[in-house]
Amino acid sequence: MSARKLPAPGKAHCSACDAVCCRLTVVLQASDRIPDHLTTHTDNGLHVMAKDPEGWCVAMDGARMNCGIYETRPSVCRRFVMDGPYCRAVRAEHDERPADSTALTPA
Repeated sequence: MSARKLPAPGKAHCSACDAVCCRLTVVLQASDRIPDHLTTHTDNGLHVMAKDPEGWCVAMDGARMNCGIYETRPSVCRRFVMDGPYCRAVRAEHDERPADSTALTPA
């Protein structure tokens, strides 16, 4: 068995990330086909992915640290590029927050 190679410090890679993106508010588009039990509506009426009590997307498989609906994930998740500019910005914002602050809010 070979050791897993970790990414360079500061470079995001889903296999060695604290999944900050999986705690963002995911606004669903009309074309997204997500089962109703995984979604909710905000006070403002936006149709979004639901979150668990700790702020994680309910589609996140915490045991395997991956998306449980990856093949049918929302379009906004499909556009989120690992280590892309938005990913790096979200991670930087998360890194600047106090340790007890885990939930991120959209900018």
